[in-house]
Amino acid sequence: MELNLDSEVLEAYGYTKENTKIAQIGTGLINRTYLLSPQAEEKKYILQNINTSVFKSPYAIANNLRAIADYLSLTAPGYLFIKPVSTVKGEEMAHVKHEHWRMLPFVTHTISLDVLADPKQAYEAAKQFGKLSRLLDKFDAKTLQPTIPGFHDLNLRYEQFIQALNQAEEKLKADAKEQIEDALTHQYILDYYTSYLHRNDFPDRVMHHDTKISNVLLDSETNEGICVIDLDTIMPGKFISDLGDMMRTYLCAFSENETDLDKVKIRLPYFEATIKGYLSEMKHILTATEKELILFSGKYMIYMQALRFLTDFLSRNKYYPTNYPTQNLDRVKNQFKLLHEIAANEKELQDIIEENLV
Repeated sequence: MELNLDSEVLEAYGYTKENTKIAQIGTGLINRTYLLSPQAEEKKYILQNINTSVFKSPYAIANNLRAIADYLSLTAPGYLFIKPVSTVKGEEMAHVKHEHWRMLPFVTHTISLDVLADPKQAYEAAKQFGKLSRLLDKFDAKTLQPTIPGFHDLNLRYEQFIQALNQAEEKLKADAKEQIEDALTHQYILDYYTSYLHRNDFPDRVMHHDTKISNVLLDSETNEGICVIDLDTIMPGKFISDLGDMMRTYLCAFSENETDLDKVKIRLPYFEATIKGYLSEMKHILTATEKELILFSGKYMIYMQALRFLTDFLSRNKYYPTNYPTQNLDRVKNQFKLLHEIAANEKELQDIIEENLV
């Protein structure tokens, strides 16, 4: 299959199609990604097109990454932070025919996973996300630009849900009657979040905001964590965004696309591994309020994702790709089942947290 890659993009980095082997890689839905293997070099590179329909200010990404890279080069010079390679003109991105591209070094002898197969992998991934946050603890998060404004703003997501509900067709509302009731019943999660939002010891931190397992590189032989990747969504946020997203995506053996709800259960060994890995890096810098909200972070992110899927269903599936008309509604059911599982196991989960805070 011929790759849809403009030669000007390669030329911006000093390469051509004639002297570079090119392969399209990755399972991400947002950015097109290629692996470049220049014939005259041992090094390989990742070339990505930035999807500006999602990331409307690509230079915000570039500015954020440059600021963080500069900070870490001074405070943690041994840390592997994957920063973009400059173009031949010394720029951080190539702008070709109204598209934005960036090149990143390819890290050899590593793998990224789409599915967790062992609690050790959850531990290593959580540790890597925690390590990045720990190293940036003293970095002023307010100097970063939001790359997706309101991305994990639960108040905004609830408002969008109510707006979609008020505008939805009657048939869609009838089809989603139970899930709408679930969303309204669980509004207490929003109220609880809002009650903590302005506490002095609930600070904005530098957060990754997309902590699924595929966004960590592991050693291909030992499965030890190497570094965090896919840094487009690094921006100011609350710690519950990162830890909560890990809980949402690591704890169940099946994704949000699973329709057999009997399979949607929490794997306690994966929860324990996630908590151990994250707190091995973060427990000494988390505030008292943040420690109170560790388990809540899972509820927060699962509820938010349920709202987003439900909003999209009521809006006739405008945002998330679907394979059939009711897939977003099935995803809502899946997420509320996961939320119920956390509630059913709350005491045991909280005991694991307390043990790892000692």
